[in-house]
This record gives sequence, C-alpha cells and structure tokens, in this order.
Amino acid sequence: MAEQETDIGRVITSDACVAEGADWLAGIEPRFAAALGATGPLPLRLRADGFGQLLSAIISQQVSVASARAIWGKLEAAGMVTGDAILSVSEEDLRALGLSRQKAHYAHALAEAGLDFDALRSDPTAEVVRKLTAVKGIGVWTAEIYAMFSLGRADVFAPGDLALQEGARLLFDLPERPKDRALRQMAEAWSPWRSVAARTLWAYYHVVKQREGTL
Repeated sequence: MAEQETDIGRVITSDACVAEGADWLAGIEPRFAAALGATGPLPLRLRADGFGQLLSAIISQQVSVASARAIWGKLEAAGMVTGDAILSVSEEDLRALGLSRQKAHYAHALAEAGLDFDALRSDPTAEVVRKLTAVKGIGVWTAEIYAMFSLGRADVFAPGDLALQEGARLLFDLPERPKDRALRQMAEAWSPWRSVAARTLWAYYHVVKQREGTL
C-alpha cells in the first residue's frame, strides 16, 4: 500500500495504491465515480527518477513523440544520458545528435545544476518543484510531472496540462476549459490523492475522445 512519510505525504508504489486513491475520490465526488466506471482501473504510470528522466523531458518539449524518441535513441547510442557525459561534450556536439540549440543549452544547464536526485526523494513536493524549476529549461509542469510519476507523490497535480484541463471540463461539464490557477484551486478538494485525480482525468479524457472519434 501507499507509504506514509512525515514531510512528503503518501507515496504511490503499486496499483493497490492507485486503487485506494480512486476509491477515496469516488467516495467524495460522484463524478469521479462515474469517470472511473467509464475508464476502469487506472494505470500506475510510475517512471524512473534521476538525470536521464529530466533530460528526456527536456528533449520531449514541443516535438512529436516520434521525434523525441528518435533523438533520445541517438543520445543513448552515443552514451549521452548522464550529467558527466553531457558535460564532456560541447553544445555543438549535442546539436549534431539532433538537439536544437536551445535544448543543447538546457541539457548543459541540467548537467551543471548538479541536482541531488537522492535528496529529491525525501524533499517536500514544493521543494522538489522549487529546485527543479531553478534549472533553466525546466518549468512547473515538468517539475510536477516528475514529482508525480518519478517520485510517486500521491498529492501533486499538474494544472497546466491541457489534457487535464480538458478532462476537467468534460467531467464537470464546465462552460470552458479551466485555466491553470482555477484548476489548481479546484484540485485542492481532491487532496490527499490529487495525482490519482490527475490519472482519472487523463483516462476519462481519452475515453471521451475515443468515443467521439476525435483522438
């Protein structure tokens, strides 16, 4: 089941944790119960943490999934997926592997930041976001997604995500897609399982779009 930590709250480690959060959300909000009836069991979606995960997130910004995978494949083949490796080459070398000038600069900035990834595991989520967004090229959305899926935080949300905004609009029958601040405030009612609420909204969004044939 989910672990309880003093400073970081619940930590999702298994499908059982996600199911626990889903049951709680269904109990407090009938619309979540309806959404979960449509989606079925939610995915765990946990990922590794560390330098490579953040580098991958930077590479994925504003490009297609296929393009991001192709570039990442080149970096892996060249052994350019650690901080030390990135610092051992120039930004021009990284551009030769498919990175834009800006992303090559961001990759160096991430490597130079010297983040203590072990320490991030025990930092409060707000501190995780603060440390990550201090690195050039990492925004709040990337930091919150990292906390949610790489650190397993159960009570973090990413209201800047467009699919979450649209999922909330669809599920709660809102007149328009809620903006970042409005959705963040709305999500306060879903604590301490906001990351499971996010999983629910993502899953519901995909179900509705597939039903409408627009995905």
